[in-house]
Amino acid sequence: RVVYAEKARAWTEAPETVQQLWSQRYRWSYGTMQAIWKHRRSVIESGPSGRFGRVGMPLVSLFMVLAPLLAPLIDVFLLYGLVFGPTQKTIIAWLGVLAIQAVCAAYAFRLDRERMTHLISLPLQQILYRQLMYVVLLQSWITALTGGRLRWQKLRRTGVLGSPPSIPQQRAGGADRRPVA
Repeated sequence: RVVYAEKARAWTEAPETVQQLWSQRYRWSYGTMQAIWKHRRSVIESGPSGRFGRVGMPLVSLFMVLAPLLAPLIDVFLLYGLVFGPTQKTIIAWLGVLAIQAVCAAYAFRLDRERMTHLISLPLQQILYRQLMYVVLLQSWITALTGGRLRWQKLRRTGVLGSPPSIPQQRAGGADRRPVA
């Protein structure tokens, strides 16, 4: 029986190397494209699947595939503005976009009750991680367009972090029961 548990927590292992991160994001990106292709007819179907297809499919296609492919233009314009254009305005515009992203991320962190100190890495994420994702998405596009098959790339589990802190157990009546030391 599956029930909603507002305070449920799950622990998972994240990739530890750039190669593992690459493989994971490549699998996710290619899988998204496969799902779009598999359900492409939902756009013209009637009923609930058609309603979902006409709204969901364009949004997934736009925000998960097309927009990330166009995102490198932001970096090209940034570099052009720094070298040839009005440098000060370019920096202010980039900092403005970064501020909007920071506010959205801070709100998400607040909702998840995460520490705000992780926001310090946001500028680094814009410089390094985003570039990695451009290439991963491009590789996924090339694989999809050439009809390539993606082999399953399972993340090797290491268990480095050990066991998570004790997790409160939930009784059938709904009250939390804490482990006894």
